Amino acid sequence: MKGMNFPKRHVIVILTFICTCVCYIERVGFSIGYTVAADAAGVNQSSKGTILSTFYYGYACSQVPGGWAAQKIGGRRILLFSFVLWSLTCALVPLDPNKVMTLVLARLLVGVAQGFIFPSIHTVLAQWVPPHERSRSVSLTTSGMYLGAAAGMLLLPSLVKFRGPQSVFLAEAALGVMWSILWFKYASDPPRSEHPKATAAGFGESLLPTKGSQKKVKGENGGHFSNTSQIPWKRIILSLPVWAIVVNNFTFHYALYVLMNWLPTYFEQSLQLSLQEMGSSKMIPYLNMFIFSNIGGVVADHLITRRILSVTNTRKFLNTVGFIVASFALMAIPHFRTPGGTVFCSSVALGFLALGRAGFAVNHMDVAPRYAGIVMGVSNTAGTLAGIIGVDLTGKILEAAKTANSDITSPESWRPVFFTPGLLCIFSSFVFLLFATGERIFD
Repeated sequence: MKGMNFPKRHVIVILTFICTCVCYIERVGFSIGYTVAADAAGVNQSSKGTILSTFYYGYACSQVPGGWAAQKIGGRRILLFSFVLWSLTCALVPLDPNKVMTLVLARLLVGVAQGFIFPSIHTVLAQWVPPHERSRSVSLTTSGMYLGAAAGMLLLPSLVKFRGPQSVFLAEAALGVMWSILWFKYASDPPRSEHPKATAAGFGESLLPTKGSQKKVKGENGGHFSNTSQIPWKRIILSLPVWAIVVNNFTFHYALYVLMNWLPTYFEQSLQLSLQEMGSSKMIPYLNMFIFSNIGGVVADHLITRRILSVTNTRKFLNTVGFIVASFALMAIPHFRTPGGTVFCSSVALGFLALGRAGFAVNHMDVAPRYAGIVMGVSNTAGTLAGIIGVDLTGKILEAAKTANSDITSPESWRPVFFTPGLLCIFSSFVFLLFATGERIFD
């Protein structure tokens, strides 16, 4: 990056994009590697669901503390700490389905470490990125999740096949260490500004320079904005626009985590097709998310900067279109009994959910730019609870179907798995239409 003359905020956005990409390679990698190891060891579906959901318990516990730490210590530092911690855990803990307690503790620790990431990212982006660039910056950053998932689905099954499940975690740890080195070398905190608009919006003087004197105001914690201000916890918790974000974050992640963790089982158990046999088609749903996430960000910024729609109406429009289309695609999955049909439906569902992120996900920085990490921590806690509930519940649904002498290869066994997030999408879109706003509501 040296010598490319990128504006500093663009370097930050590119690095956060790579950050989310690596994180989701890790998550998809565990799902793939553990599924292979667990199936070889004869682990039942309910136990698989419990282990797969363990990550999200740790992830849920650290969301709000992560937002608080990013606010007080700095998102840049917390992000580096998180990556080093989960990378070391992946490198040092062996994958053995028979050592349940070791595996549970390791996944809890990785979950706790990664729980700091998104509140930290939102804190960093709120500091560095001006309002008219936020939709596409956040969309690009979060689209790294989907590109990482796509890359993981494409490459990691072959790595597991030829090198064994443990090789996945060593590769992920290496990626985590490499990103940590890049972040340590190129990331920095933004300088503070006395410009009133910069102070209000919560980003540095590199974005809104003061005229004349360029005096830098640095706080006791290295110049992070609003470190000394009191966090309005009660107003955040009681705010209906915040709850609109929370509900949609829950639904988005319920659908995403169920598909991410259980699509490999659906292909192998219901469609009788291994991931290795699917070739590159298995990455299409996540690649579609990457594309649609960035489309949503560009469209949102275009609608706002050209004054075609207000910020509020832009967020509501994209959120509604994304979630409604996704709901029908999710509910159509069990009706398609071919790999091509399943890939198509899951691609449409995940793509339009990603489009919807230009609605609810960017909305954190609309309503509370100064406390973006805190609000993100609150809403992502709900998203993480969706992972705990959805992933574990899916395992129990499938195990109950087997107990009732129903073959889990039948569409009836999988219908409640996909109808649940589909109906949640419809409900959440109406909540966002009723209560969301694009106006700033926290000073």
